Amino acid sequence: MTDKHDEQTDAREYGPGPWWEDLGTWGAVALIAFGGLAAAWIFLRLPGTPQDMAVGYYHAAKIIAIGLVIAGSALLGRRRTGTAVAEETNEAERA
Repeated sequence: MTDKHDEQTDAREYGPGPWWEDLGTWGAVALIAFGGLAAAWIFLRLPGTPQDMAVGYYHAAKIIAIGLVIAGSALLGRRRTGTAVAEETNEAERA
């Protein structure tokens, strides 16, 4: 006799990830550039600039920060991958 409560799995279903999850390095560069353009737009007070300029700068800074985090994570991942490949090559040469 098996009961439904006895069978528990660790597989959990989570909803979709954040929108920036699959951007990659070039997407991060695009976010940084877009945030810089948004900040320049606000600085020059072009049409569409919010009344409170601090709010506009805050949103531009958020976009730039997300881009920097994604770029840093992507570059760190590449560095770790490259280090692991180099260690495997050195071990093969020693043998």
